[in-house]
Amino acid sequence: MAIRLQKFLQSNPGRLALFSSGFILLFAASLTLAPAVQARSWQVDLRWSHWPVTLGWFLVAGGFLYFLKKFRTITDPILIPITLLLAGWGLHTIARISPRMGYKQTLWLILASVALFTAIPFTAKMLALLRKYKYLWLAGGIVLTALTLIFGTNPNGYGPRLWFGCCGVYFQPSEPLKILLILYLSAYFADRQPFSTRLLPLLLPTLLITGLACLILIIQRDLGTASILLIIYAGMIYTATGKKRLLILSLLGILLAALLGYYFFDVVQVRFEAWLNPWLDPSGDSYQIVQSLIAIAAGGMTGRGPGLGYPNLVPISFSDFIFSAIAEEFGLPGTVGLILALMILSFRGLNVGLRAPDKHMRYIAVGISIYLGAQSILIIGGNIRLMPLTGVTLPFLSYGGSSLLTSMFALFLLIAIQNAPIGEQTIYPATPIINLAAILTAGFVSLAILNSWWSLWRGPDLLTRIDNARRMTSDTAVHRGSILDRNQLLLSHSTGISGTYSRQYPNPDIAHPVGYTHPFYGQAGAELSLDPILRGLENQHPWTIWINHLIYGQSPPGLDAQVSLDSTMQTLAADLMGDQVGAAVLLNAQTGEILVLYSSPTFNPAQLDTTWEQLLADPDAPLLNRATQGLYPPGPSLAPFLITETNSYGQLPPTLDKFSIQVEGMLLDCTAAPSQSPTWEEITKSGCPLPLSALGLELGETGLTDLFSNLGFYQPPNIRLETSPPYIPEGISTPGVTAYGQADILITPLQMAVAASTLTNHGIRTTPKFLLKAQLPDSGWIENPADQEEIRVFLPTLAERTITQLAHQSLPFWEAAAYAITGTGADLTWYLAGSIPTRTVIDEDYSVVVLLETKNAELAEKIGRQLLIRVLYP
Repeated sequence: MAIRLQKFLQSNPGRLALFSSGFILLFAASLTLAPAVQARSWQVDLRWSHWPVTLGWFLVAGGFLYFLKKFRTITDPILIPITLLLAGWGLHTIARISPRMGYKQTLWLILASVALFTAIPFTAKMLALLRKYKYLWLAGGIVLTALTLIFGTNPNGYGPRLWFGCCGVYFQPSEPLKILLILYLSAYFADRQPFSTRLLPLLLPTLLITGLACLILIIQRDLGTASILLIIYAGMIYTATGKKRLLILSLLGILLAALLGYYFFDVVQVRFEAWLNPWLDPSGDSYQIVQSLIAIAAGGMTGRGPGLGYPNLVPISFSDFIFSAIAEEFGLPGTVGLILALMILSFRGLNVGLRAPDKHMRYIAVGISIYLGAQSILIIGGNIRLMPLTGVTLPFLSYGGSSLLTSMFALFLLIAIQNAPIGEQTIYPATPIINLAAILTAGFVSLAILNSWWSLWRGPDLLTRIDNARRMTSDTAVHRGSILDRNQLLLSHSTGISGTYSRQYPNPDIAHPVGYTHPFYGQAGAELSLDPILRGLENQHPWTIWINHLIYGQSPPGLDAQVSLDSTMQTLAADLMGDQVGAAVLLNAQTGEILVLYSSPTFNPAQLDTTWEQLLADPDAPLLNRATQGLYPPGPSLAPFLITETNSYGQLPPTLDKFSIQVEGMLLDCTAAPSQSPTWEEITKSGCPLPLSALGLELGETGLTDLFSNLGFYQPPNIRLETSPPYIPEGISTPGVTAYGQADILITPLQMAVAASTLTNHGIRTTPKFLLKAQLPDSGWIENPADQEEIRVFLPTLAERTITQLAHQSLPFWEAAAYAITGTGADLTWYLAGSIPTRTVIDEDYSVVVLLETKNAELAEKIGRQLLIRVLYP
């Protein structure tokens, strides 16, 4: 494909120049219109800051056309247009990220181009001077690089000091050192042709000098440039000698150097570990690579469009990660086109080498091609996790004056070789160059394949990650749907205009179930679980979503969602809980609709910017939704269910039957331990009057398994909200009940509330329901259907018998309280209650569960009773 494209472009050179100019002009126009497209309105300020960059690029392009024509310079018909295309693409991407850096890079391009134009008439003399003083040039480059160890600085104020300069103007000597090494090796190998059979004495000087340069770079921790020098050396040795074993040995040496670097340099170790498994530390050492992959995934097949992405979310996106910035806005076609352009650029350099008039020039052209191709593969490969990050620049595209000057100098050398006087024609073996082209092709094809995999195959999964800040940042541009309670009161909504939308949370008492969406802290609660609805991706026609992504680079406007929560009841639960640590759940026993889902302590989602660190450090874990994610041992609170189930097996033992008649206001305290093999009398006297272990034995292993399964203890409730699965200790196939009444499983208060509803709902376990309705694009609503059928847990007569035994004397509900202990010995209080259908005047029945992380049955009863009284007597 690349060869055919090269032939087509070579036969139509004007088309490539016209395409490059049109592409840059269209890119600039798109950047100008991007704010209007993003806001979906013309009432915005358009972007004009990049047009000086566009003007500078066209001046450089015109200068090439003028000076090459004036001096009748022979040039490759593809080389100049494709170089200008890459440079313009990089300039406008940098200017789109930072206009100030875009201006500086444009000045560097103009400076480098003027120097190139000035040197065009003297190409032959310059090639001769470069060859004659090869030692001087390389020695000067090595000395300058070494001096940065003493006089060097870093524009960022931290990190390796690889630059000279101040006042915003910096020069990195290690960049031109790559070209100087190429010039030295080319002249050295050409001067010693033909080679003798003893290659070691011949190669030893070059090995020592290359090693010295790499050693200085290693001391500076500029390991990326050191890697490039080693690759250049390996490729040029192979080109000069034609011996594959030298190439293989050189590559093995590079791998050995990488291995040694892993063990002796912490920066290499960090980059290798981030490459092997970036998901272990996505917010730390692997942050750059994870965000780079997410940016590529965000680009997908079509890209977000020029100016419509969020490249600043990837650190150093204007330099090391400019490829990911381009991928996000130009998508898969843009990145494949970029990779193809870089591959063609490398091939054209090799083609110049094949046509060079002598070996010296051939080696220069091949060395430059290796430099351009290998450096492109290394930096793009680091961006897409093909290999560890190296920290080098992408030729002609990344920000950096030293890098751009070096790349333009490489272009000048290729032009000079094409215009060198042709002496006596000598045929040189082309096999080494062809093999190098094959190696570069394999590298570029690997980039294209892996880039496609991240864009298309892994993209959808990456975009759902909570550390994908693009999802939250895009909420400032596109209106996000609101979350409403069962009475249409706002729980969460967006205010402002496009580009300034912000999320509002009017009722902090509902913080846990509603959650938050934040550009830095991610998402939680309903903001996370209902995100597809609120973002406009659910209940939309696929064509609508595709059109919005294609034109605006964003999702359609969001849709509203109505949940089952009752704001008034939730506030009451907050007032009753006070500063207690625990949770309260109130749900409709017939429909499963959850009215209260309160967790304490709580937080204010509108104040995360100022309280986040404090929330993380709080030992009471206020960010944890204890109602749905807190796992607790049920302890003797299982008694009502065990009694009901045992009744289905026949007549209870007399002791149990006598106890079951005297259970009004039952409080089970099994925290006082009886002996290891207690008798009925010992259990009764120990303060644990109900022998739950005996009930478990009465039911048997199968009976317990079936009961716990039917109560929903083995699976988390299937609601549109974050929940924790129950904890079953490893190695226990069937959780049972100990003599203390402590179950071998851990469940959430929501699971306990669902289980309690079976007694109120005539023995039927209903499916809990959090999402009631979702808005449709036409302003209609769609009901959220039940996710599963109702499950019969107990016979109606047995359920009624139990709640009758547990009924309060004067209030229309049954209740039971129990103490339990955690695995660490901490006390818990469970309170279970539910309305008695025959005693209420309303048609709906409710169940409530209160969990306190302390031993206080009186308070738990007060909270649960008040919630039931309020809902039964509205």
